[in-house]
Amino acid sequence: MLAAAARAKHLLNESVMDVIAFASGQMNPDGGFKGRAEASDLYYTVFGIETLVALGAGNRVAPAVDYLRQYADGRVLDLIGLACLARCRANVIDMATEAVFNKELGRRLELYRCRDGGYGNVMGAECGTCYGCFLALGAYQDLGLTLPNPEGLITCIHSLQRPDGAYANDAAIQTGSAPATAAAVTALHYLGQPPAAASAQWLLARSRATGGFLATPTAPIPDLLSTATAIHALALTGAALESVRRPTLEFIDSLWSTDGAFAGNWLDETLDCEYTYYALLALGHLGGE
Repeated sequence: MLAAAARAKHLLNESVMDVIAFASGQMNPDGGFKGRAEASDLYYTVFGIETLVALGAGNRVAPAVDYLRQYADGRVLDLIGLACLARCRANVIDMATEAVFNKELGRRLELYRCRDGGYGNVMGAECGTCYGCFLALGAYQDLGLTLPNPEGLITCIHSLQRPDGAYANDAAIQTGSAPATAAAVTALHYLGQPPAAASAQWLLARSRATGGFLATPTAPIPDLLSTATAIHALALTGAALESVRRPTLEFIDSLWSTDGAFAGNWLDETLDCEYTYYALLALGHLGGE
Protein backbone atom coordinates (compact mmCIF):
# COMPACT_ATOMS: atom_id res chain seq x y z
CA MET A 1 0.00 0.00 0.00
CA LEU A 2 2.82 2.38 0.85
CA ALA A 3 4.49 1.78 -2.51
CA ALA A 4 1.24 2.58 -4.31
CA ALA A 5 0.69 5.74 -2.26
CA ALA A 6 4.21 6.90 -3.12
CA ARG A 7 3.33 6.86 -6.83
CA ALA A 8 0.72 9.57 -6.20
CA LYS A 9 3.52 12.13 -6.41
CA HIS A 10 3.31 11.90 -10.21
CA LEU A 11 -0.26 13.24 -10.16
CA LEU A 12 0.06 15.68 -7.28
CA ASN A 13 2.93 17.54 -8.95
CA GLU A 14 3.39 20.90 -7.22
CA SER A 15 0.71 20.03 -4.64
CA VAL A 16 3.06 17.49 -3.04
CA MET A 17 4.50 20.17 -0.79
CA ASP A 18 1.01 21.26 0.25
CA VAL A 19 0.18 17.71 1.38
CA ILE A 20 3.50 17.42 3.19
CA ALA A 21 2.82 20.71 4.96
CA PHE A 22 -0.67 19.58 5.98
CA ALA A 23 0.49 16.21 7.33
CA SER A 24 3.43 17.79 9.14
CA GLY A 25 1.04 20.26 10.72
CA GLN A 26 -1.05 17.42 12.11
CA MET A 27 1.84 16.23 14.30
CA ASN A 28 1.58 17.29 17.92
CA PRO A 29 4.56 18.22 20.12
CA ASP A 30 4.48 14.72 21.66
CA GLY A 31 5.17 13.14 18.24
CA GLY A 32 1.68 11.76 17.69
CA PHE A 33 -0.72 12.92 14.98
CA LYS A 34 -4.10 14.53 15.50
CA GLY A 35 -7.26 12.60 14.79
CA ARG A 36 -10.62 14.27 14.45
CA ALA A 37 -9.78 16.25 17.57
CA GLU A 38 -6.58 17.96 18.70
CA ALA A 39 -5.23 15.11 20.83
CA SER A 40 -2.71 12.64 19.42
CA ASP A 41 -4.29 9.39 18.25
CA LEU A 42 -2.37 6.18 17.48
CA TYR A 43 -4.76 5.24 14.65
CA TYR A 44 -4.32 8.58 12.86
CA THR A 45 -0.59 8.53 13.58
CA VAL A 46 -0.35 5.57 11.18
CA PHE A 47 -1.73 7.68 8.36
CA GLY A 48 0.29 10.76 9.24
CA ILE A 49 3.54 8.80 9.20
CA GLU A 50 2.64 6.90 6.02
CA THR A 51 1.63 10.07 4.18
CA LEU A 52 4.95 11.73 4.93
CA VAL A 53 6.99 8.61 4.17
CA ALA A 54 5.12 8.05 0.90
CA LEU A 55 5.82 11.60 -0.25
CA GLY A 56 9.53 11.44 0.56
CA ALA A 57 9.36 13.41 3.82
CA GLY A 58 10.14 10.52 6.15
CA ASN A 59 12.78 12.63 7.88
CA ARG A 60 9.92 14.55 9.51
CA VAL A 61 8.50 11.60 11.45
CA ALA A 62 11.41 11.09 13.87
CA PRO A 63 9.49 12.66 16.83
CA ALA A 64 6.93 9.85 16.52
CA VAL A 65 9.44 7.45 18.09
CA ASP A 66 8.97 9.12 21.48
CA TYR A 67 5.18 9.03 21.10
CA LEU A 68 5.21 5.31 20.34
CA ARG A 69 7.33 4.47 23.38
CA GLN A 70 4.40 5.23 25.69
CA TYR A 71 2.66 2.09 24.44
CA ALA A 72 5.56 -0.13 25.55
CA ASP A 73 4.69 -3.72 24.60
CA GLY A 74 1.10 -2.91 23.62
CA ARG A 75 -0.42 -4.28 26.82
CA VAL A 76 -3.13 -1.60 26.88
CA LEU A 77 -4.05 -1.93 23.21
CA ASP A 78 -6.75 -3.88 21.40
CA LEU A 79 -6.17 -5.57 18.05
CA ILE A 80 -6.58 -2.34 16.09
CA GLY A 81 -4.13 -0.58 18.37
CA LEU A 82 -1.60 -3.41 18.16
CA ALA A 83 -1.74 -3.37 14.37
CA CYS A 84 -1.33 0.42 14.36
CA LEU A 85 1.65 0.20 16.71
CA ALA A 86 3.32 -2.43 14.53
CA ARG A 87 2.76 -0.36 11.37
CA CYS A 88 4.06 2.84 12.94
CA ARG A 89 7.15 1.14 14.33
CA ALA A 90 7.88 -0.48 10.97
CA ASN A 91 8.12 3.01 9.48
CA VAL A 92 10.25 4.71 12.13
CA ILE A 93 12.33 1.96 13.80
CA ASP A 94 14.76 -0.62 12.47
CA MET A 95 12.59 -3.66 13.18
CA ALA A 96 15.52 -6.03 12.70
CA THR A 97 16.88 -4.80 16.04
CA GLU A 98 13.58 -5.31 17.85
CA ALA A 99 13.23 -9.11 17.81
CA VAL A 100 12.22 -9.45 21.47
CA PHE A 101 9.65 -6.68 21.24
CA ASN A 102 8.28 -8.04 17.98
CA LYS A 103 7.74 -11.50 19.45
CA GLU A 104 5.92 -10.03 22.44
CA LEU A 105 3.67 -8.01 20.17
CA GLY A 106 2.98 -11.17 18.15
CA ARG A 107 2.06 -12.99 21.35
CA ARG A 108 -0.41 -10.26 22.19
CA LEU A 109 -1.93 -10.44 18.70
CA GLU A 110 -2.80 -14.08 19.37
CA LEU A 111 -4.99 -13.01 22.29
CA TYR A 112 -7.42 -11.75 19.64
CA ARG A 113 -7.50 -15.03 17.72
CA CYS A 114 -11.08 -16.26 17.45
CA ARG A 115 -12.34 -19.80 17.73
CA ASP A 116 -12.96 -19.99 13.99
CA GLY A 117 -9.30 -19.23 13.23
CA GLY A 118 -9.74 -15.57 12.34
CA TYR A 119 -9.09 -12.43 14.36
CA GLY A 120 -11.47 -9.95 15.96
CA ASN A 121 -11.17 -6.88 18.14
CA VAL A 122 -12.61 -8.67 21.20
CA MET A 123 -10.75 -11.37 23.10
CA GLY A 124 -12.41 -14.77 23.14
CA ALA A 125 -14.82 -14.08 20.27
CA GLU A 126 -16.33 -17.00 18.41
CA CYS A 127 -15.92 -15.55 14.92
CA GLY A 128 -13.36 -13.27 13.35
CA THR A 129 -13.93 -10.33 11.04
CA CYS A 130 -12.54 -9.39 7.64
CA TYR A 131 -11.04 -6.25 9.13
CA GLY A 132 -9.52 -8.17 12.05
CA CYS A 133 -7.95 -10.74 9.71
CA PHE A 134 -6.57 -8.00 7.46
CA LEU A 135 -5.08 -6.12 10.42
CA ALA A 136 -3.53 -9.18 12.04
CA LEU A 137 -1.94 -10.33 8.79
CA GLY A 138 -0.52 -6.86 8.18
CA ALA A 139 0.83 -6.69 11.73
CA TYR A 140 2.65 -9.99 11.35
CA GLN A 141 4.15 -8.75 8.09
CA ASP A 142 5.27 -5.51 9.74
CA LEU A 143 6.81 -7.41 12.66
CA GLY A 144 8.65 -9.78 10.36
CA LEU A 145 6.97 -12.76 12.00
CA THR A 146 5.35 -15.84 10.47
CA LEU A 147 1.57 -15.85 10.79
CA PRO A 148 0.46 -18.87 12.85
CA ASN A 149 -2.24 -21.08 11.32
CA PRO A 150 -2.84 -19.18 8.07
CA GLU A 151 -5.38 -21.84 7.12
CA GLY A 152 -7.60 -20.68 9.98
CA LEU A 153 -7.46 -17.14 8.67
CA ILE A 154 -8.41 -18.29 5.18
CA THR A 155 -11.31 -20.36 6.52
CA CYS A 156 -12.62 -17.41 8.53
CA ILE A 157 -12.49 -15.04 5.56
CA HIS A 158 -14.21 -17.52 3.24
CA SER A 159 -17.02 -17.94 5.78
CA LEU A 160 -17.79 -14.22 5.45
CA GLN A 161 -18.32 -14.29 1.70
CA ARG A 162 -21.90 -13.74 0.61
CA PRO A 163 -23.59 -15.32 -2.46
CA ASP A 164 -23.07 -12.22 -4.61
CA GLY A 165 -19.29 -12.38 -4.14
CA ALA A 166 -19.05 -9.58 -1.58
CA TYR A 167 -17.77 -10.05 1.96
CA ALA A 168 -19.51 -8.94 5.12
CA ASN A 169 -17.24 -7.76 7.91
CA ASP A 170 -18.64 -10.21 10.45
CA ALA A 171 -20.89 -13.23 10.65
CA ALA A 172 -23.90 -11.25 11.92
CA ILE A 173 -24.05 -9.06 8.81
CA GLN A 174 -25.87 -10.49 5.82
CA THR A 175 -24.78 -8.01 3.15
CA GLY A 176 -21.29 -7.16 1.99
CA SER A 177 -19.53 -3.81 1.91
CA ALA A 178 -16.72 -2.42 -0.19
CA PRO A 179 -14.26 -1.95 2.71
CA ALA A 180 -14.87 -5.48 4.04
CA THR A 181 -14.63 -7.00 0.56
CA ALA A 182 -11.43 -5.07 -0.13
CA ALA A 183 -9.94 -6.23 3.18
CA ALA A 184 -10.84 -9.84 2.38
CA VAL A 185 -9.51 -9.73 -1.17
CA THR A 186 -6.28 -8.07 -0.02
CA ALA A 187 -5.70 -10.55 2.81
CA LEU A 188 -6.41 -13.53 0.54
CA HIS A 189 -3.99 -12.15 -2.03
CA TYR A 190 -1.14 -12.09 0.47
CA LEU A 191 -2.12 -15.53 1.72
CA GLY A 192 -1.70 -16.89 -1.80
CA GLN A 193 -5.43 -17.40 -2.31
CA PRO A 194 -6.82 -15.87 -5.53
CA PRO A 195 -10.20 -14.30 -4.72
CA ALA A 196 -13.31 -15.31 -6.62
CA ALA A 197 -13.93 -13.36 -9.82
CA ALA A 198 -17.33 -12.45 -8.42
CA SER A 199 -15.66 -10.42 -5.68
CA ALA A 200 -13.81 -8.21 -8.16
CA GLN A 201 -16.97 -7.83 -10.22
CA TRP A 202 -18.91 -6.83 -7.11
CA LEU A 203 -16.34 -4.18 -6.25
CA LEU A 204 -16.33 -2.79 -9.79
CA ALA A 205 -20.10 -2.57 -9.66
CA ARG A 206 -19.83 -0.20 -6.69
CA SER A 207 -18.21 2.45 -8.91
CA ARG A 208 -20.45 5.30 -10.06
CA ALA A 209 -20.45 6.78 -13.53
CA THR A 210 -19.99 10.19 -11.94
CA GLY A 211 -17.01 9.01 -9.90
CA GLY A 212 -16.13 7.24 -6.67
CA PHE A 213 -17.20 3.95 -5.14
CA LEU A 214 -20.16 3.29 -2.86
CA ALA A 215 -19.65 1.41 0.42
CA THR A 216 -22.78 -0.65 -0.26
CA PRO A 217 -25.28 -0.86 -3.13
CA THR A 218 -27.67 1.38 -1.17
CA ALA A 219 -25.18 4.00 0.06
CA PRO A 220 -26.33 7.51 -0.90
CA ILE A 221 -22.96 8.91 -1.94
CA PRO A 222 -19.46 7.56 -2.64
CA ASP A 223 -16.71 7.91 -0.08
CA LEU A 224 -12.93 7.97 -0.20
CA LEU A 225 -12.38 4.97 2.10
CA SER A 226 -14.51 2.68 -0.09
CA THR A 227 -12.98 4.14 -3.24
CA ALA A 228 -9.35 3.75 -2.22
CA THR A 229 -9.68 0.30 -0.67
CA ALA A 230 -11.69 -1.00 -3.63
CA ILE A 231 -9.14 0.37 -6.11
CA HIS A 232 -6.28 -1.19 -4.13
CA ALA A 233 -7.96 -4.59 -3.95
CA LEU A 234 -8.89 -4.52 -7.64
CA ALA A 235 -5.31 -3.64 -8.56
CA LEU A 236 -4.09 -6.69 -6.63
CA THR A 237 -6.46 -8.92 -8.59
CA GLY A 238 -5.16 -7.55 -11.88
CA ALA A 239 -8.57 -6.11 -12.78
CA ALA A 240 -8.66 -3.54 -15.58
CA LEU A 241 -9.18 -0.10 -14.04
CA GLU A 242 -9.36 1.95 -17.23
CA SER A 243 -13.16 2.16 -17.20
CA VAL A 244 -13.18 3.77 -13.75
CA ARG A 245 -9.96 5.77 -13.99
CA ARG A 246 -11.20 9.17 -15.20
CA PRO A 247 -14.40 9.42 -13.11
CA THR A 248 -12.56 8.22 -10.00
CA LEU A 249 -9.77 10.76 -10.49
CA GLU A 250 -12.40 13.46 -10.89
CA PHE A 251 -14.13 12.29 -7.70
CA ILE A 252 -10.87 12.44 -5.75
CA ASP A 253 -10.14 15.88 -7.14
CA SER A 254 -13.56 17.05 -5.95
CA LEU A 255 -12.49 16.22 -2.38
CA TRP A 256 -9.26 18.23 -2.54
CA SER A 257 -8.80 21.18 -0.22
CA THR A 258 -6.34 24.00 -0.71
CA ASP A 259 -5.24 23.23 2.85
CA GLY A 260 -3.31 20.33 1.33
CA ALA A 261 -5.66 17.48 2.28
CA PHE A 262 -8.63 15.47 1.05
CA ALA A 263 -12.06 15.15 2.65
CA GLY A 264 -13.67 11.74 3.21
CA ASN A 265 -16.75 12.55 1.13
CA TRP A 266 -18.67 15.52 -0.21
CA LEU A 267 -20.36 16.18 3.15
CA ASP A 268 -17.24 15.86 5.29
CA GLU A 269 -15.92 19.17 6.59
CA THR A 270 -13.08 17.80 8.73
CA LEU A 271 -9.71 17.16 7.13
CA ASP A 272 -7.35 14.53 8.51
CA CYS A 273 -4.38 12.35 7.61
CA GLU A 274 -6.45 9.21 7.17
CA TYR A 275 -8.47 10.31 4.17
CA THR A 276 -5.52 12.19 2.74
CA TYR A 277 -3.57 8.94 2.76
CA TYR A 278 -6.48 7.10 1.13
CA ALA A 279 -6.44 9.68 -1.64
CA LEU A 280 -2.73 9.01 -2.19
CA LEU A 281 -3.38 5.27 -2.30
CA ALA A 282 -6.06 5.60 -4.98
CA LEU A 283 -4.10 8.17 -6.98
CA GLY A 284 -1.03 5.95 -6.95
CA HIS A 285 -2.95 3.07 -8.48
CA LEU A 286 -4.81 5.20 -11.01
CA GLY A 287 -2.16 7.52 -12.27
CA GLY A 288 1.22 6.80 -10.78
CA GLU A 289 4.12 5.69 -12.90
